Amino acid sequence: MNIYKRLIFPLLITLFLGFTKIYFGEAAKSWEGILAYLPHLNTIFIISGFTWCLLVLIKIGKISLLKQYDINQENNLKARKVYTQINVLEKVANFLIILLGIGLILISFESIRQIGVGLFASAGVAGIIIGFSAQKAIGTLIAGIQIAITQPFRLEDAVVVEGEWGWIEEINLNYVVVRIWDQRRLILPSTYFLEKPFQNWTRTSADIIGSVFIHTDYTIPFEELRKELDRILEKTDLWDKKVKVLQVTDAKEFTVESRILVSARNSPTAWDLRVYVREKMVEFVQKNYPESLPKTRLSLEKETPSK
Repeated sequence: MNIYKRLIFPLLITLFLGFTKIYFGEAAKSWEGILAYLPHLNTIFIISGFTWCLLVLIKIGKISLLKQYDINQENNLKARKVYTQINVLEKVANFLIILLGIGLILISFESIRQIGVGLFASAGVAGIIIGFSAQKAIGTLIAGIQIAITQPFRLEDAVVVEGEWGWIEEINLNYVVVRIWDQRRLILPSTYFLEKPFQNWTRTSADIIGSVFIHTDYTIPFEELRKELDRILEKTDLWDKKVKVLQVTDAKEFTVESRILVSARNSPTAWDLRVYVREKMVEFVQKNYPESLPKTRLSLEKETPSK
């Protein structure tokens, strides 16, 4: 209801100002002194009022559209897609409306309008100069619009950027905010995501596969590890019951590397599941096969004295 109040009151005031401009239109031409400035001020207020109303209308339209989508649902891929598009398009529309409103206010001044006409002939040269000076800013704005259309990522996507793992928190026209897992914020220009590679863990769906690496001695029984993995996963709700794999992925000089793959419904849950599985597997090896913990062997041979 508050959002509608922000629309109704300015709209009524703007309509009233428009009515007074029409009603006193001819009479205002003969006003002198301070009163002579009132018609022009009235024009500025009308333009500002309609600009405000358009901004609020866009906000209302955005709220109405997003009510149909719940981004807090577990399977929220479509909702995140719509949220991303609507948020960026709202910023683009607001930018254009404000720019148009400022332009209309400026040309309402007779002196500025005459200067604009006088400089029209050199507008081409000025445009080229401004274009070169604002190249990066314009490029960033275009990149923000391109991200909204192509959507290489969406709001709340899990990404790895600059070696940091986190979630997309904000998508603006000129920058993107990534919420790092430890609550830090990574601010990157929109052009970054079009020029450099990054990882998107939830591009097509929210579910994700996590990996856990265990290093043990060569004497470890792998079948017992697989049985223990089954028992661990059956006791937790973090696992989505889709993927569970234990494979020996490397054999080094002193240890054997076992990789565990487990799946979860989203990236935060996958992180908790990986931590849980790693802890329980290490406890299992400690309690049941302490002799299979990583060790370094040293062999001492007694030399036979020569005769």
